[in-house]
Amino acid sequence: MRALFIEPPMAEADAARWVTAEEFAAAQGFLREHRRREYLTWRAIVRRALGPDVQIGYNGHGAPVVADGRACIGVSHCAGRVAVCVSDAPCAVDIEPESRNFSRALPRYMSPQEQALSSDPLLPAVVWCAKEALYKYAGRPGLDLLDDLHVDAVDFEAGTVAGHIGGEEPVGLSLRRSDGFIIVYIM
Repeated sequence: MRALFIEPPMAEADAARWVTAEEFAAAQGFLREHRRREYLTWRAIVRRALGPDVQIGYNGHGAPVVADGRACIGVSHCAGRVAVCVSDAPCAVDIEPESRNFSRALPRYMSPQEQALSSDPLLPAVVWCAKEALYKYAGRPGLDLLDDLHVDAVDFEAGTVAGHIGGEEPVGLSLRRSDGFIIVYIM
């Protein structure tokens, strides 16, 4: 199974039928309503895809996992959208609004070679999402966005990104644009 879900955050009442009482209670601890809705939405999406009885936990690095290992999941959220990938192999996803301004952070995550990959104004958002997806995919804390994670090519038309983690083999990523959002994922 390989599926990518991109949805607006659900109303808490709509998500409630898919989450456990403990998860719903935990969500109430978030001060901001949008964070509660994002947390509940990604869990609801996972259960819709895998069944209402699926147990969701976290690995030793804090990444969400399906407890019985029947599938791998990747989760990302930003203002207005939640992205979840479900796969039979390791996967990762990141989502950001196209309108986000990355100019202040750019020197901390994007090398001069990466900046030269394209003149498309969405390149900074794509590289950010690609590096976030690579970070999640690697499953190792402490990786540096500039020194350890690299984007080698971006093809906006084909919807592909090539990258690598440290000196490891290249990783192929997929690129999508949807309703004003950039989504980069590995499945």
